[in-house]
Amino acid sequence: MEKVKIYDTTLRDGMQAEGISFSVEDKLAIARKLDEFGLDYIEGGFPQSNPKEAMFFQRLAEQPLKHARLVAFGSTRRAGNTVEEDPGIRALLEASAPACTVVGKSWDLHVSTVLRCSLEENFAVCADSVSYLKKNGKEVIFDAEHFFDGYKANPEFAIKVLQAAAEAGAACLVLCETNGGKLPHEVFEITSTVVKALPGVEIGIHCHNDTDCAVANSLAAIRAGARHVQGTINGLGERTGNANLCTIVPNLTLKMGFDTVGTEKLKTITELSRFVFEVANMTPINSMPYVGESAFAHKGGLHIDALRKNQKTYEQIDPETVGNSRKYLISELSGASNVLDKLEKKKLVSDKVVARKILQRVQDLENEGYQFETAEASFDLLIHKTLGDYRPCFELKKYHIDIERTPESRIVTEATIKLSVDGETVHVVSEGDGPVNALDSALRKALEPFYPNLKTLSLIDYKVRVVNARAGTAARVRVVIENRDQDGLWGTVGVSENIMEASWIALVDSIEYKLLKDAGRMK
Repeated sequence: MEKVKIYDTTLRDGMQAEGISFSVEDKLAIARKLDEFGLDYIEGGFPQSNPKEAMFFQRLAEQPLKHARLVAFGSTRRAGNTVEEDPGIRALLEASAPACTVVGKSWDLHVSTVLRCSLEENFAVCADSVSYLKKNGKEVIFDAEHFFDGYKANPEFAIKVLQAAAEAGAACLVLCETNGGKLPHEVFEITSTVVKALPGVEIGIHCHNDTDCAVANSLAAIRAGARHVQGTINGLGERTGNANLCTIVPNLTLKMGFDTVGTEKLKTITELSRFVFEVANMTPINSMPYVGESAFAHKGGLHIDALRKNQKTYEQIDPETVGNSRKYLISELSGASNVLDKLEKKKLVSDKVVARKILQRVQDLENEGYQFETAEASFDLLIHKTLGDYRPCFELKKYHIDIERTPESRIVTEATIKLSVDGETVHVVSEGDGPVNALDSALRKALEPFYPNLKTLSLIDYKVRVVNARAGTAARVRVVIENRDQDGLWGTVGVSENIMEASWIALVDSIEYKLLKDAGRMK
């Protein structure tokens, strides 16, 4: 298998995404995770830009990466400076990284309007920077900024920039599609021309996603002869993002037959994607190819029936190849096969009549506004209620919620609950930060003396959505609650015209599921 080198720039280009700011500890954690994944290069950032970047390189110098080569990023020397006196070049030398990426201008427009020097001087700027860093022991990667725009405007100049960097000792020449405006056929044609013009020189590709073609453009360049590809985990980056390595790496490995990180490491790419989302404090993109939670989620009954017979019928690859898993979603579009699969996996029953009965109940509830895709715990309870083996852990007598505004403008919310637990009547009151929190607090206060394990239950998310908005203030609302304990997390759902009743239904399901699960009555 021919090798394609994978170069990650999440810690530099990815940090340019709106809303992203990694601390030094964040960057170190991501760098270690990327290193474990088996990447060839990890670009750490621009050491001259701020003290945080310098600290990151210092910390990694003390505990180097085990597999990947750490890369410091910077610009070529400034026009008019000597390379020895240039502060940016000096910062690259002092960064304690074995490799450096220097970005140089390959579009004559930028040379004349940004650098404001002659085209000849730009050749010297690029060559001096590469040569000096190489003489000082660095592996040098040359990023030809705006290369594709530059080539279309002045192909002779753009090629000469690459030749100057190659002759100065650059290990790889990276063609940067900086503005993200090119399409795959253009990238393929131009990259093919470069590969032919510079035989024996390693060519790389760096794409941005402004036309939603960053991955396709990267693969087109590889097909044209590039053997080094740059991108970020989850496609993080400025504007619309960079080429997504979570799609590129599986495509290169599984579809194009290249050696990248190896098949064993590829099985951890879904975990890597979710780790970076978590550190970045971002909600994962469920629809992302290969690694998204919905990448192998199936909803249509006909699809699931076929998949149960042969997984190749509706899946391009085995989900486990990329560390993901198959999901059969339960909804009004489901067939009996969806439900039957759930029942068989739980080892409850293998009966199509029962499956159709449960499906009918799901369809009836979804017609009322329920949705079970993110509320599997509520669906599991529904199964047991339909099978007839469900026994409630408590019985509601009544609840009451009171909201008062004091003369000091303080809002006081109080919930009162009366329950029957094991034949004993329990009547409690509790305050909370809002009606749902007060209701939750009162319910726990009533039940914890009977079920102490409820102390390990945490409500971590609460979502409300209007189901039939045209009904205005009388519309039904759907409440979805996500809970967690020491063993995992689960979602529940409630629907009602009254938001508190919808919340109550979802809260009760959350607690019932927890109690039944801990008692071994949920499979």
